[in-house]
Amino acid sequence: MGSVTSLYLRKVVAAVGGTGGPAYLRAVGLDPDAQADVATMIADTAYYDLLERIAHDLPDATDMALRVGATMRCDDYGAFGLAWKTAPTLRDSFRRAARYWRVLTSVAEFEVRPEGPGAWFMLHRAGARRLGLRLSNEATLASALTIMREVAPGAVQPLEVHLRHPAPRASAPHAGWFGGPVTWDSDRDGLLLSGELIDRPNRLGDAGLSAYLDAQLDAALDRVRGAGDDLPSAVRRAVERSLSDGVPELARIAAAMGRSERALQRALAAEGMSFRALVDHVRQDLAEGLLVNSDYALAEIAFLAGFSEQSALTRAFRRWRGEPPAAFRAARRGG
Repeated sequence: MGSVTSLYLRKVVAAVGGTGGPAYLRAVGLDPDAQADVATMIADTAYYDLLERIAHDLPDATDMALRVGATMRCDDYGAFGLAWKTAPTLRDSFRRAARYWRVLTSVAEFEVRPEGPGAWFMLHRAGARRLGLRLSNEATLASALTIMREVAPGAVQPLEVHLRHPAPRASAPHAGWFGGPVTWDSDRDGLLLSGELIDRPNRLGDAGLSAYLDAQLDAALDRVRGAGDDLPSAVRRAVERSLSDGVPELARIAAAMGRSERALQRALAAEGMSFRALVDHVRQDLAEGLLVNSDYALAEIAFLAGFSEQSALTRAFRRWRGEPPAAFRAARRGG
């Protein structure tokens, strides 16, 4: 189970308004009268469950995630937000997000992927594309764009906006918010920004202050890692991100984590597990989650879980569960 900063949920409750806010917060153990604290975490599953409950309670939740994103401000994020705001350029802000994402959540990562002179600001979040996760991804990218617009001078408009999940019934609010068409059912969740835009000096860019805040965030990151950012969890996340390209090889995962193959094998062995067994567990968890929480066809689930074809998924499922995936899905969905 992962964690997400409770700040996000408090922002959701504030954005949707109404009288149910205190009950929503109490449902996940938060005090409605307490000050928002970016360091206070809640379970990711509880967060997704509550997003779905709130969406169900609203007359129309189409733009719910966008309304949440519009309320975010750098100062809400504590030292992370200050480091983003005082970075010399947006490109430097992106790099800080990619480096310090773990102080906000254990289930999502940010990546800066160069694209010509520009770059993709990428969001990686593994798991079945259930409604709560989809809403969370939309809110995360909308929040990122909001704080980009807060710190960068001039107009800030992405060249492209991509989301991995299908479009909602009405997607015009998304095109209006992001400033252009959104590509749905994409192979990525991210925003593509021009080089001219991300290399402009930020309004409050201050290299000295930014370096000081980096030191504060390094210390916060060490505390988070010490509290349980264990190696198997880190390997699982790396494997999850790689599955749609096939079964990940040890060499590839080790390189992505900055380790040698032998060092990663030894470290996993010290935890009482093998890389092969861990990959198998990740594939099983992902496949089962997709079967229960999505309407993807079996062939699509096979691809997302790293299988070459549907028959390979079926063989694996018989080994895992003693039944084919279709029967597993039917039993857990009540037919």
